[in-house]
Amino acid sequence: MNVQESDYNNQTLYSITWPIFLELSLRMAMGIIATLMLGRYSDAAAAGVGVGNQLLNLFILVFNITSIGGTILIGHNLGARNLKHAERIAHSVFFMNFWFGVGVSALVVLFGNHFLMFFHLQGNVLHEGLIFIRICGASLFLESLSLALSAVLRSHGFTKDAMVIAVIMDGISVAGNFFATTSAFVLPLSGVTGVSWAMVFARFFAFFALLFVVWRRLAIRFSLRDCYHANRKDISDLLSIGIPSAGEGVSYQFSQLVITAYVVLIGSTALAARVYIMNITMLCFLFTAAIAQGTQLLIARYIGGGQFDRAYKRGWRTVLFAAGSSTIVSFIIALLGSDILGLFTETSAIVGLGIPVLWMNLFVEPGRAINIVLMGSLKSAGDVRFPVIIGVLSMWTVAVGLSYVFAIHLGLGLIGIWLAQGADEWFRGIFALKRWHSKPWMRLHPLITKNDAATK
Repeated sequence: MNVQESDYNNQTLYSITWPIFLELSLRMAMGIIATLMLGRYSDAAAAGVGVGNQLLNLFILVFNITSIGGTILIGHNLGARNLKHAERIAHSVFFMNFWFGVGVSALVVLFGNHFLMFFHLQGNVLHEGLIFIRICGASLFLESLSLALSAVLRSHGFTKDAMVIAVIMDGISVAGNFFATTSAFVLPLSGVTGVSWAMVFARFFAFFALLFVVWRRLAIRFSLRDCYHANRKDISDLLSIGIPSAGEGVSYQFSQLVITAYVVLIGSTALAARVYIMNITMLCFLFTAAIAQGTQLLIARYIGGGQFDRAYKRGWRTVLFAAGSSTIVSFIIALLGSDILGLFTETSAIVGLGIPVLWMNLFVEPGRAINIVLMGSLKSAGDVRFPVIIGVLSMWTVAVGLSYVFAIHLGLGLIGIWLAQGADEWFRGIFALKRWHSKPWMRLHPLITKNDAATK
């Protein structure tokens, strides 16, 4: 593999993280801006797209089965300087995400209305949500392939390239949103339909751009042959890591869908408020998500190269920094809550409902930061099952169970939803702290550990 030198073994967390941070910021901005514009266009459109987007995010997590597994396995092989094996894994990731994408796109287009009916949506909210998931759902196979290509690039340290592509992709989507939701231009596609097609076009661009950059940077060429041929051993390894890792995310999205159904029972005002608040609170853990991904890439390489003490210290430094930064940002957002919510909607009832929830988010964010950073780091270290077991147990007993008790049974509404969410994040975060301190890789990689100790 004629790989352009990235010096991945000497990369710092900062050099890896800042492009990831910008990329995540832009991807998040795309959803926030779309919601903001739709909120000005129609609260029903914003609510319908918000629910539809949750559904699509659930299916997108299926694609992470191989993307997560590929990132970890490629990182391990790069750390061990096994470049040929790393390239072979990249082809296997492309193969699996192609078929996952085709299958999921067909499923969403054919049965999208049945998925939305789960939330008992009615009237314009149901109509707008159905338009969104049918159009955007048909392009999910492009999202699947883009995730595979992005995972390959990031694993090799080329995070800046993925960031640049995200900038252009989001620019395309935002421009389409503007034209579709304002009267600046008379277009045949407006409202939710126009917003949806703008996202489809942006995904087309991202896929072909990533395909080109992977070829230029890594000299890896993907072809039609990659769509029907892959190494069986690689598939087995990818699934053994990816299914548990992505399984936690899938379970989380399912649990959030159930909680959304609870919010529907509270009322349409609460549903619209939750959609807006979820977009706003993404800003609180944005940096946490970026620094967690950068840390995972480094830890995968450290573990692959037998640098266990370096991996251990990196995890602790990251979690302290992430918890502090997310708490500060959430405090600032709570202080400016009425002004920020006013950007999304002019409905006073929604603003009044949302402000206390933004203050409640101060309780959520530190626990979420610990959970995101250390659970992801444990997966990169090879400890895949533990995060899934704790995650699934907590999100269904603590998050879903307490959401019903607090929000419905005790009548606390959205405050009860966020209180339960905070309890879930802290429960998982505390277990992650204890697990990281136990250094599980000493048991998972005994042979490498002994060899590493012998060389010292």
